Amino acid sequence: MENDVIKKIKFASAYISERINHQPEFLLILGSGLGDVIDEISNEVVIPYKEIPGFPVSTAPSHAGNLVVGFFGGRCVMVMQGRLHLYEGWKAHEIGFPIRVAKSLGVGKMIVTNAAGALDKSFEPGSIMMLTDHINFTGQNPLIGPHNDDLGLRFPDMSDAYDKKVQKIVSNCFENAGIKLSQGIYAGITGPSLETSAERRFLSASGANAVGMSTIMEVIAAKQAGFEVVGLSAITNKADGGEDQQPDTIEEVLEYASIAGKKIKSILPELLNTWY
Repeated sequence: MENDVIKKIKFASAYISERINHQPEFLLILGSGLGDVIDEISNEVVIPYKEIPGFPVSTAPSHAGNLVVGFFGGRCVMVMQGRLHLYEGWKAHEIGFPIRVAKSLGVGKMIVTNAAGALDKSFEPGSIMMLTDHINFTGQNPLIGPHNDDLGLRFPDMSDAYDKKVQKIVSNCFENAGIKLSQGIYAGITGPSLETSAERRFLSASGANAVGMSTIMEVIAAKQAGFEVVGLSAITNKADGGEDQQPDTIEEVLEYASIAGKKIKSILPELLNTWY
């Protein structure tokens, strides 16, 4: 089985390599409502996931399902326009597959974005939270199963999952842009149903500041592969589980994700050119 995994990574990497002309430095994973970053990419090569051997295909709303390689802010980036989720039926190791492919192509830095509900009452929809850590409530892990040393350590350290040295750079970028940036811990659940009010209170009591249905699997796979990682949440709704908790709709979530996404997009050029 280990050999099959490595073979699949090599097949996918070879397919992508034949179609791109530059070495990507960064992997960007775009969450719900954040896909318009693509509009700013120049000299892009667009490869649908369904054409890449062994690549899972995103089925979530607003997720286009393309791998885009081009230039943003003068740096070569590989962008996952649409991500993969456990709630779509993908297994944890399948969600980690694109990250391992990116690593085999020489990418070593990852920016992962997501749409998240605010467990912290001080967070407002449309704002940004930088991930300082996460709590995995999914019961899943992309590293479960037979191991191959080519993928990285069997027991990778996760104590600095979102690199502290890069968090400082991110904070400076938002400060320079005059955009408020919150910081906090992300709770990852499977979805697709949103959390009950009791679950939201439990997650908050567990130390989390925001909750979402993605990111965790990608970050674990990335840290095993040796990536430096930045995580940014687009806060899309109030999710504190209080007495005045209001029902959520996907339309409102996407609307606020788009507002927050424009803020994230505005700081990306400086981040890409400051992060070495």
